[in-house]
Amino acid sequence: MKKNIFFLTVISFMFFIACRNSEDTQFIDQKIQIFIDSAGQDMLNSKINGSYIGYTINDVYGATDVVPVPMTLKKTADTINYLEYIAGAKRIAMDANNPPQNYQSKIAFAFQKKLGNNTVTTNDTLVLNYTMSPTLFQINNATYNGISVFTKNPNTDNIIKIFK
Repeated sequence: MKKNIFFLTVISFMFFIACRNSEDTQFIDQKIQIFIDSAGQDMLNSKINGSYIGYTINDVYGATDVVPVPMTLKKTADTINYLEYIAGAKRIAMDANNPPQNYQSKIAFAFQKKLGNNTVTTNDTLVLNYTMSPTLFQINNATYNGISVFTKNPNTDNIIKIFK
């Protein structure tokens, strides 16, 4: 008898989960591909002379001065390098009182480049602005060093192209 009650409970629970209202689900669209180009040169390919040989990426809104932001260096099918950002930078509420809510992340980049015998560092800032509603959380727009570099278009990948 106890086995039947357990079995009936499990079946009821599975039925309850399967019949949930699909509107309870929030779609998240925040994955970004960041390409950096200078006069047609892939600046993220450290094997090309004049490109960046290293970089650090930190969360400006992080709990301390140095909070790394996870980004993965990837390549397209054409072997062009890009940084993939999925999540990890702290988001602060810009106006949490009215839906849709707006959030912002600020990411500091420090790119190292070899010039002769010296290593030179270039510091840049990427600001990501997000919009959140009960059904959608997405990147809305982005600025790089104060210049608009991305505005969300429906049903497209989030691709940021930086030209230096």
